[in-house]
Amino acid sequence: MQDIAILEAWIEFAVRWVHVITGIAWIGSSFYFIALDLGLRRAADMPEGVHGEEWQVHGGGFYHIEKYLVAPDRLPEHLIWFKWESYATWLSGFALLILVYYLGAELYLIDPNVRDLSTAQAVAISLASIAFGWIAYDLICKSKFGDDNTRLMVLLYAILVVMAWGYTQVFSGRAALLHLGAFTATIMSANVFMIIIPNQKIVVADLKAGRAPDPKYGKIAKQRSTHNNYLTLPVIFLMLSNHYPLAFATEYNWAIASLVFLMGVTIRHYFNSRHAGKGDPHWTWAATTVLFILIMWLSTTPMRGTDPNQTVLLTPAQQRFASAEGFADIENIVMGRCSMCHAAEPGWDGILWPPKGVRLDTRDEIARQAKQIYLQAGVTQAMPPANLSYMEPNERALIVEWYRRVTGTL
Repeated sequence: MQDIAILEAWIEFAVRWVHVITGIAWIGSSFYFIALDLGLRRAADMPEGVHGEEWQVHGGGFYHIEKYLVAPDRLPEHLIWFKWESYATWLSGFALLILVYYLGAELYLIDPNVRDLSTAQAVAISLASIAFGWIAYDLICKSKFGDDNTRLMVLLYAILVVMAWGYTQVFSGRAALLHLGAFTATIMSANVFMIIIPNQKIVVADLKAGRAPDPKYGKIAKQRSTHNNYLTLPVIFLMLSNHYPLAFATEYNWAIASLVFLMGVTIRHYFNSRHAGKGDPHWTWAATTVLFILIMWLSTTPMRGTDPNQTVLLTPAQQRFASAEGFADIENIVMGRCSMCHAAEPGWDGILWPPKGVRLDTRDEIARQAKQIYLQAGVTQAMPPANLSYMEPNERALIVEWYRRVTGTL
């Protein structure tokens, strides 16, 4: 295909789709097994070694499920491992991180007004921070400090708050919240890959060898699974945050992210209590509402990157778009059709901040967003929405011609 931008967009679409599909599979199975585990009940006629059982009805049939706290005396012939959902989610997420934030570092990862980094420096910080997250977390869990799970989770939360603040000091607001999600998701997936599955394999190996499995491996795996349970909802929020400048482009984006983790705890506590038959802790919904209102209040602080006098530093590739033949026409088109919304102070009634944090009200910002303008308003008619500003077909054709001339695909 001659047009690389279109090919890149479809590859990103495909990887994002895989990420969503595998994420649904992982989160769905995680939620199911947490609910199942908490809902287990004791019965007088249970076989030896069974910790609890549960009857369920679904799809026109009844299911009788029994859980062995350590392992059954005999290994079943058909044993299903729940692991690939987690691995595929992380791998597809990391591929998406490369496609969007590493290959598009100048646009999405780096904000010179926050920290003037080279692409290599930004990517190195990204990779190092994600690796650091798992190493630090794992070492703390394995230490004496990790014997107390409540104390451990408080420390983990403190680390997440520090990382939230730290990411906003080096990356763009959008990339900062996304990286906090990747930081957390890596811990979750590594828990499965490095701890939960290996421990289960040790138990299986003991059964095959005729040895009595050590219950400590199940206890360790249970601790990591519990952590994953409470981290899931915040990760989903952080992965979706790039669509909402009110979350990522404000001065207190790190505080918003920190409060989201607390919301994840209150929401999961409610469902965990219900599934365990421990009542209806309605206070959790009140607490969640208060946290969300606080987040809304924090989001009203001045948006980052909306200063009309702010200097935009262009890469050599972006400068070619600004100096290309016909750019004056493109500037006039975008200013007339797009900048009423995509401006530091939008003029469209009801829009208070530029959608997705994208500004198109200066020459440099237009050059910086050349690829998105080409895809959103040139190749497709996604922008302006419903063509509310009446962009003409010949204007879209000029955008396509300008972009393809610069990229050599004309």
